Amino acid sequence: MVKSAANPLGRVLLYGVLGLAVLFYLLPLLVMVFTSFKSMADIRGGNLLALPELWVLEAWSRAWGSACTGVSCEGVQPYFWNSFAITVPAVLISTLLGSLNGYVLTKWRFRGSELFFGAMLLGCFIPFQVVILPMAQTLGWLGLANTIPGLVFVHVVYGMAFTTLFFRNFYVAVPTELVSAARIDGAGFFRIYWCIILPVSAPIFVVTIIWQFTQVWNDFLFGVVYSGGDTQPVTVALNNLVNSSTGVKEYNVDMAAAMIAALPTLLVYVLAGKYFVRGLTAGAVKG
Repeated sequence: MVKSAANPLGRVLLYGVLGLAVLFYLLPLLVMVFTSFKSMADIRGGNLLALPELWVLEAWSRAWGSACTGVSCEGVQPYFWNSFAITVPAVLISTLLGSLNGYVLTKWRFRGSELFFGAMLLGCFIPFQVVILPMAQTLGWLGLANTIPGLVFVHVVYGMAFTTLFFRNFYVAVPTELVSAARIDGAGFFRIYWCIILPVSAPIFVVTIIWQFTQVWNDFLFGVVYSGGDTQPVTVALNNLVNSSTGVKEYNVDMAAAMIAALPTLLVYVLAGKYFVRGLTAGAVKG
């Protein structure tokens, strides 16, 4: 009887604490959303947590198409599409290369493969700031400085260590006997990858794509260092918009621009978040 009476109370306390944690975590997002739909008069006369007296879309329109980001007054629209042009190929290329690397390091091991993997793993722990100068020099040699392909190249190189780690740890759980049997039957490197490895890789592909998409889309440092003018990603444009002064500070426009910049990653996690967790645990246990 004591146990049955205590369980409901404990559950109420648990959900109460979780609810407060969620509210505390989401409070900045709620402030951003409310402010983006307010007029400037409403912002001056109200408080941050108050709902808009009148919900207006003017700030979103200005942020998208006419707000000034430095000397340019085209809003964040062109830079938003720049981010897509950078993120999509960078995610696809780094994911594919990571998959092939993980496949080689688990099923086609060579002398020194563990040392090679360890050296590549160091890339996961190298701070962004360390690679800025050598990467800038490399982009200059390749003629890719201040270009979108140059930023794609940077994110592929830096992200490949993470994608290789993800795929290598996942493919360890794939029975090596399957690959050995296929090799005996005459299947080659790519045939085994296409017919055996790739069909079981959906969970880890989801994890890697979500991870890479978030990392590349939200990147600011590489974007501000290796881009220029019309090739800047949306994160750099957002920083320029917030720091551009045209008289009155339009907080609603700044918040709307921040929401526009955050929407793709928010949608990715809302729509595919459960698959991210499933993919992380899919290769955790052999059997």
